[in-house]
Amino acid sequence: MAVAGTAVLLSAPAARAAVVDVDYACETKIGPKGAVSPVDIKAVKNGGSYTITMSFEKGVSDSPVELPKGVMTPRAELVLGGADSGKVQVKGVPNAVAIPPDTPIKIGQLTGTYTPKKSGKVTFTAGVLTVHALGMDAAVCTPKNHPEPALELDVTGSGDSEGTGGGSGDGDSSGGTGSGGELPKTGPLDSATALGTLGGTVLLTGAAGVLWLTRRTARHTAR
Repeated sequence: MAVAGTAVLLSAPAARAAVVDVDYACETKIGPKGAVSPVDIKAVKNGGSYTITMSFEKGVSDSPVELPKGVMTPRAELVLGGADSGKVQVKGVPNAVAIPPDTPIKIGQLTGTYTPKKSGKVTFTAGVLTVHALGMDAAVCTPKNHPEPALELDVTGSGDSEGTGGGSGDGDSSGGTGSGGELPKTGPLDSATALGTLGGTVLLTGAAGVLWLTRRTARHTAR
């Protein structure tokens, strides 16, 4: 049991997490709203990536009308800091039950994937939260209190290439290029091109030989 416990500790990602109060200012279809919600961000290592989970303990806005089951889906951005930069997109699932009018919208858990590009300590901070409901972005909420990071991970990056957006903290690394900025050619089509070039060279060489022999024969005849 002691050996197993040690193995679990060694395999777990080095992380520091804390629940952070985020003061959201929301622009909604019925005017500005706002609320403070404790936010928790966790990570689970999955191969070379991490599954990121963002949890809200309180709702940040409400709706003047009832939201039927399945019409509301939240999403959010997590801002990367420290050794990496960019953003990680996390998304929730549609509401499982109807939400009564004038009731705080429960956000629940949002999940996404982060693939490190750089090695070192990377922080995750709550960014813009969007509540998509009834076919539109019904509320766009921005942290106004400059919250502290809710998660810090000690990661090993896949390379030093910059992310997309996103940093993504979930962008793909691009492959290396040659000095001329072109990818090396290794496919069958390139082999055919090379053979065609070789054939052209042989043809030109043969033509030059025939021309040289013709000129030499002409000179001997003239003599």
